[in-house]
Amino acid sequence: MEDLNEIDEIVVTGGRPLHGTVRIQGSKNTALPVMAAALLSSGTSVLRECPKITDVFLMEKILRELGAETWWEDHDLYLDCSHADGTVIPEYFSGKMRSSVILLGAMLGRNGKARTGYPGGCVIGKRPVDLHIQVLQKLGARIVENGNEIQATCGKLKGAEVIFPKSSVGATEQGILAAVLAEGKTVFTGCAREPEITWLCQYLTGMGAKIEILENGSICIEGVKKLHSGSGTIPPDRIVAGTYLMAAAATRGEIILENPPIDEMHAILEVYRKMGGQCHRIGGKLIVNGKNAGFPLELLETDVYPGFPTDLQSPAMAVLVTIPGVSRIREKIFEDRYKLASWLCYMGAKIEIRDGMAVVHGGYPLRGCIVEAEELRGGAALVIAALAAEGVTRIRGCSFIERGYEHICEDLTALGGLLIKDRGTL
Repeated sequence: MEDLNEIDEIVVTGGRPLHGTVRIQGSKNTALPVMAAALLSSGTSVLRECPKITDVFLMEKILRELGAETWWEDHDLYLDCSHADGTVIPEYFSGKMRSSVILLGAMLGRNGKARTGYPGGCVIGKRPVDLHIQVLQKLGARIVENGNEIQATCGKLKGAEVIFPKSSVGATEQGILAAVLAEGKTVFTGCAREPEITWLCQYLTGMGAKIEILENGSICIEGVKKLHSGSGTIPPDRIVAGTYLMAAAATRGEIILENPPIDEMHAILEVYRKMGGQCHRIGGKLIVNGKNAGFPLELLETDVYPGFPTDLQSPAMAVLVTIPGVSRIREKIFEDRYKLASWLCYMGAKIEIRDGMAVVHGGYPLRGCIVEAEELRGGAALVIAALAAEGVTRIRGCSFIERGYEHICEDLTALGGLLIKDRGTL
């Protein structure tokens, strides 16, 4: 239980349009599977421009638990996996971060066995690992689910044809990590097409893996006997870029995103423009003008890439409550990702949840108060709402936000927002 005497808050004074320039951190959703990929070699891999966020630090600790040596040089993370022969992920770590489950495939490829607790992370609905287990079984692993633990063993993983019944980023990454050292050829069909899949494949190819992504999205892998260490740069985070874009819209501000992954943001920018936001590209920069963001959305639906990302549904909702008129949001990825709505209503918004859809009656003034982040992206959305609200908002549980945002307070303060991180005791 949380110590009631501890303070874990972001204090935001709202009512100021954002303006200025911000640089986008490295991608969380790319860094984590690439860190798992490092386990497949016996050398020292480096991840340049790696974000210093809680989830990366947790994955780093897990790799250390497995025997790796790690160190940082500024934002470059070095992973020496020469002696990373451990096969057990302690439940303490697996319960804190869902992405830890993708280490199963890497541990099987390296050591032939693996054991982990069921993965935890944000509470946004059911996130089963059945597809992870199925893909590993297809590749020849023997899986035993024992209470709260998953045990996996194999003699040697074998290539196979795998058809995913539905798109899953994590299960696709799991399969790729397991297949690169498997005997023979593997073909994945129906797999996820998110950018982080492509980045993972590129990193592994640089380690000596033989991977081809076909035009239809299928992934063909010819197993190799060994991989050498890897080196690559983590790309900018499209979800962080989208979060700051939404913050500009909510405050009707004008900002410059210095290095956003614009080519990965088509669906995000389309929604932003439908709200009335304007933007244009100059070189590698995105010039954002949210002054005219005043149009409700008839329907915003989340979907797998290249659709609108579920991770930006909550930040988009925080914008729509500031826009007069009725907007509708349908969440198609996670069934319990409307937790934010009750907190926005507590701040003065009018939102109904019915028939699996959020109906936002926008334009009611938001007021500062005490709210609580319950998960990563909902926490970031509360920061956006607080920036647009009248008065002071205290957002408790900022540790959730730090799972994916390296310096959200510093970034938004540099853009003219008034944010203070408050940690201490009452």
